[in-house]
Amino acid sequence: MTQFKKAAARSLLSLLFLLLTALSAAALEVGEKAPDFELDSSKGGKLKLSALKGKNVLINFYVLDFSPT
Repeated sequence: MTQFKKAAARSLLSLLFLLLTALSAAALEVGEKAPDFELDSSKGGKLKLSALKGKNVLINFYVLDFSPT
């Protein structure tokens, strides 16, 4: 498996985890704290949302579609 495919698979698994977590949690209101979660970073290791406290964070949800068109 190529490095790109491995990274894509990890990203998709992380996204699935986030979606399942979001579906099982109640919706947040404006001003409420986001639930803490941990993902694999692109540089290796783990990245936890709480480690970014006080910083601006943009969470980008995307899908890689490799199906033939």
